[in-house]
Amino acid sequence: MPVWPFPANSAKEGGGRATCSKRTVSEMSDTSKAAGAADKGLRAAIVPVTPFQQNCTLIWDPDTLVGAVVDPGGDVDIIERVIGEAGMKPEKIVLTHGHIDHAGGAAELKERLGGVPIEGPHEAERPLLDALKEQGQAYGMLTARAVTPDRWLAEGDTVSIAGRPFEVLHCPGHSPGSVVLVNRPQHFALVGDVLFQGSIGRTDFPYGDHEALLHAIRTKLLPLGDEFAFICGHGPMSTIGHERRTNPFLAGDAGSFYA
Repeated sequence: MPVWPFPANSAKEGGGRATCSKRTVSEMSDTSKAAGAADKGLRAAIVPVTPFQQNCTLIWDPDTLVGAVVDPGGDVDIIERVIGEAGMKPEKIVLTHGHIDHAGGAAELKERLGGVPIEGPHEAERPLLDALKEQGQAYGMLTARAVTPDRWLAEGDTVSIAGRPFEVLHCPGHSPGSVVLVNRPQHFALVGDVLFQGSIGRTDFPYGDHEALLHAIRTKLLPLGDEFAFICGHGPMSTIGHERRTNPFLAGDAGSFYA
């Protein structure tokens, strides 16, 4: 599989999703070297899944190959194939929120991986996770099943991914229990559908709250610092600085939504 640098260069300029769909591995090494010479950084593969092209993300340690699958929304066969190609050893599944394109494949993937634990999202997502089968029927994703995490996440919790700590930020608005996972030493975050390159999460779904979403972005994500790079739930990666300068929603202007 091709390897490309992340979050240097492309992410700092606003980024771009890898063109090698479902096969690309991103190496997050540049910022990790600044965190310590002994830390070789993490690797990540973005696997677009479901008709919504949701960025299921595999993250692992290059030495131990241990890691996590973030937001397996569906297309579990494809996710399993990329896991095998990367040689990674998933120790858990992490969910940022309960919409069908992010969580629809979680129950099936948990079974295929031998019962690894599911962590996240916030417990406010319970109604959405309980209704995944119904969500799936509405969107033609008929293998989706309801799922209950082994661990609900709350503001200030820590999730260990590949031996690295990710701080949990509860960022409601797109959905009531959306969480963002932040690795401060590597200046990197997994933001789900809270923030996108040039856009923000939709709030016209049930339980959506536009003002709550903007408040979460402005009070929790922007203060992380301009150097923070992030992988979002749809579309290209970006940085906080790029979005602070150019995102029309953060400037109070009109713009477009991703699902």
